[in-house]
Amino acid sequence: MTAKTTNIYQFKITLKEIKPKIWRRIQVPEKYSFWDLHVAIQNAMGWENYHLHRFEIIDPKTGFKVEIGMPDEEFDDIPIVPEEKAKIAKYFLSTKDKAIYEYDFGDGWKHEVMLEKILPVVVDDQYPKCIAGERACPPEDCGGVWGYESLLEIIADREHEEYTDRMEWLGGEFDPEAFDPESVEFEDPKECKANMM
Repeated sequence: MTAKTTNIYQFKITLKEIKPKIWRRIQVPEKYSFWDLHVAIQNAMGWENYHLHRFEIIDPKTGFKVEIGMPDEEFDDIPIVPEEKAKIAKYFLSTKDKAIYEYDFGDGWKHEVMLEKILPVVVDDQYPKCIAGERACPPEDCGGVWGYESLLEIIADREHEEYTDRMEWLGGEFDPEAFDPESVEFEDPKECKANMM
């Protein structure tokens, strides 16, 4: 933690359209960019960070919704604020401010990202950190909300004709109720970016 960081932003990230809810509570430094926040969400949720993503949030300066993410030359007619330059502190100004974070445009995983608290840094604490959450993240490429619900039905029934295939695809085990905040390991966002190059 650098001396410049004086505050910590506590977010609740909730995967939309899934019941019972799948959510995480994380704390990140106020200096974070939206790229840094993206990496923290990926790590806390359990995603593998190999699909496209974007944030939608109201720009407090204009009152209009903006998209923040990785600019794409194929879609350069859609204005996107570069996520590495956009600081979370310029968009999340007060508690209850929200953004929508979408991951994997094919499966369409949408998350509500709500700022719960702005807290002072606790000296000697390590940030980012995950302090709470419930339920396992859906597996990558399982077909979005509908596909995940179908997967859960299949693996709950050992007699289902697709049970063996699906369990093999899942690597032999999957507990949709399992989540331990202490198991979350956060990657360095700079290293993540370097590994993508």
